[in-house]
Amino acid sequence: MSDQPNTPPQPVFDPNAQHQQNPKIRKVRGVPFPVKDAQGKQAVMLGLTDAQQISQKMVITHPAFQHLIGLLDGSRTIDQIVTEVGKGLEQPMLENLVAQLDESGLLFGPVFDALLTKMHNDFDNADLLPPGSTAQFADMLVMQEHGEETTEEQKIDQGPTKFREIMDNWIDAALKEATNPAFDTLPKAIVAPHVDYARGWMNYASVYGRLRTTERPDRIIILGTNHFGQSTGVCGCNKGYESPLGICNLDTDLVDKLKSALGQDNAEKLFENRYDHENEHSIELHMPWIQHIFGTDDNGNFPTVFGALIHDPIVNSGASYDGSGLDMDPFIDALNTVLADLPGKTLIVSSADLSHVGPAFGDQQTLAGDEEPAKAFRTQVAKHDHEMLKLFTEKKIDDLIGSISWQQNSTRWCSIGNMTAAMRLASPERVELLNYAAAMDPQGNTFVSTAALAMF
Repeated sequence: MSDQPNTPPQPVFDPNAQHQQNPKIRKVRGVPFPVKDAQGKQAVMLGLTDAQQISQKMVITHPAFQHLIGLLDGSRTIDQIVTEVGKGLEQPMLENLVAQLDESGLLFGPVFDALLTKMHNDFDNADLLPPGSTAQFADMLVMQEHGEETTEEQKIDQGPTKFREIMDNWIDAALKEATNPAFDTLPKAIVAPHVDYARGWMNYASVYGRLRTTERPDRIIILGTNHFGQSTGVCGCNKGYESPLGICNLDTDLVDKLKSALGQDNAEKLFENRYDHENEHSIELHMPWIQHIFGTDDNGNFPTVFGALIHDPIVNSGASYDGSGLDMDPFIDALNTVLADLPGKTLIVSSADLSHVGPAFGDQQTLAGDEEPAKAFRTQVAKHDHEMLKLFTEKKIDDLIGSISWQQNSTRWCSIGNMTAAMRLASPERVELLNYAAAMDPQGNTFVSTAALAMF
């Protein structure tokens, strides 16, 4: 036991707990975690985090344990895993890891069940989704000026102003040399990123900046990507969204009519996994832009919104992954029916990132530097992106899906679903590519591309 009074006690393996004796790990992500050893030398451990972001805890363990994570599938006992692995794995070592995973909610069991129940209850008892990443960004802007002594009052008072200022600065920078810095009319739909602002500001600004001169939409439908959730099909949100700039209420009229058009069974499927929106950033990141660009009406209200996460049509031709979720076709058909009868103007937002390449995503080739292999890899990714974007601007959405599917989505486009849905909902006469950009970290481990497009 540690003699440090503030050190939390280490979790203890419970041999009478069946879920620890037959441990079944949840979806986790492994990240490098730098530490210093007993001699003060730098070392790298393995950090295990919740891939679905239900638990906020991390388990730090030895990198060697990554090879046995796959054995924690609930079909083996602790004894069987130790026997199967061998190679010096001792039972107390594994029991300690299992106890830590359980205490952190990374195993299926009572701890995780309690976390999940609380998250569901909190979600259903709230009228709005509170800000997550946008609030953190606003806080960071204030802290850049005031440092570590920044107070909560300063964050609340100054965050919205600084948020608006930086969006205006980004718009000025993105459009300063543009030949068409403003749209004459409101597009039917736009495509903008959901990557963090630091990497994606150019394309956020390239499309939202051009909307400053258009009519104000009566409602906005944001179609996102389901990064962490459990839904196997289209996943709707029955909440409005809050950002540091204010509140966009749910378009309840649209939702009620959509439920009716879908029918009871499909309507239940649409909202069954609504909790997937709790920690999803791909819709939230658009709220400050929507609020800043379109402002409030005479009653002080921002445009109403409806958010939905769209699955990948490559996996099962638009049907849900397992046959139990809401397929894309009935969702689009029902929403098109509803929109045809609703008064006013609707803007559809496709929250889309494109390629994800580099060692962090499993590629062997690093991307940084001027060496020919790295340059050739970057060039090939950009070429592929532009070829696919050309299909999109030509409205050849089936060809886009077929081409990426044939190539087994080699560059990991992550938002084909919501781009497809936006195209089919908007049925545009023309599609304009406004800007393409890619961001890479200094080490060349990650390369993520995005685009800004408008559909008229």
